[in-house]
Amino acid sequence: MTNPDPDAVRATFEGIAPRYDLANHLLSGGLDFIWRRRLVREAMVSRPGDVLDLATGSGDVALALRKALPAEVRITGLDFCPPMLAEAECKRSTAGHSRDSLRFVQGDCLSLDFPDDSFDLITIAFGLRNLSDRTVGLSEMQRILRPGGRLLILEFSQPFFFLRPFYYLYLRGLLPLFARWVTGDRKAYEYLGSSISGFPDRFGLAEELRQANFHKVGFVSLTGAVVALHMGEKK
Repeated sequence: MTNPDPDAVRATFEGIAPRYDLANHLLSGGLDFIWRRRLVREAMVSRPGDVLDLATGSGDVALALRKALPAEVRITGLDFCPPMLAEAECKRSTAGHSRDSLRFVQGDCLSLDFPDDSFDLITIAFGLRNLSDRTVGLSEMQRILRPGGRLLILEFSQPFFFLRPFYYLYLRGLLPLFARWVTGDRKAYEYLGSSISGFPDRFGLAEELRQANFHKVGFVSLTGAVVALHMGEKK
């Protein structure tokens, strides 16, 4: 698979923003709630003061972090798609969170508009594979983390061997049809399938983190390695 085109990715998410959450819940069979909870538990271990959630989308991870972490923790959610950020802002307002404790900003993961050493914790859930250049993106994450700060990546992976025939049948055949019924946009989820099948497995992504100068790199396989949670720390 070629590197994702940023304009095409933005257009894809702009088109499905109003039904993005519903589609995620239905198409994952509700497993997305479990995957996010695992990320949040790992974030709580880090005891951060300043948190950045990249590719925040409709804000589910940022909101879950806000609920789980102490009130004094400052959380920023960043995305490059305005319609997705509008969904996130609506949720923030409904939940009653102030912009001082949880804010959403527009930005580019490949050129983060933050000073060096700005955050104790960076999270990115199901967004890393959409970057047109992961090497640049990981370098930017490394730059804005404080020494000892952690990066948590929740992302689709390549499942255990015995699951692959069933998984790829669903991913390439059934998921686009179901997605068209839910969102009206089959092509968006055809892109999802191709972006997942072309993404490194958990061992490959762990090596990319090491190449980006993260240490204490590790991962946890979730749901038969359909998804993996990766961790890395800035020296």
